[in-house]
Amino acid sequence: MDKIIPKSEFKPKAFELFRYVESTGKALIISDHGKPVLKISPVRDEEADGTSAFRNTVISYDRPLDPVAENEWEALK
Repeated sequence: MDKIIPKSEFKPKAFELFRYVESTGKALIISDHGKPVLKISPVRDEEADGTSAFRNTVISYDRPLDPVAENEWEALK
């Protein structure tokens, strides 16, 4: 289970809490008036380069230098 601490305790113990997250691999949740507002979690190796989410998402481009028309953008649909 993740460790939960109030934000008033976070600032004076920040480096100690960072070491806790790093050594245990568990996330740390910081609360404000009992409500969770921030989550600090360790970075997994597959997330470290920031490109893992995009792997195997592009099959191929027939003509990679051609402009893309607005009706071809998935995000606009």
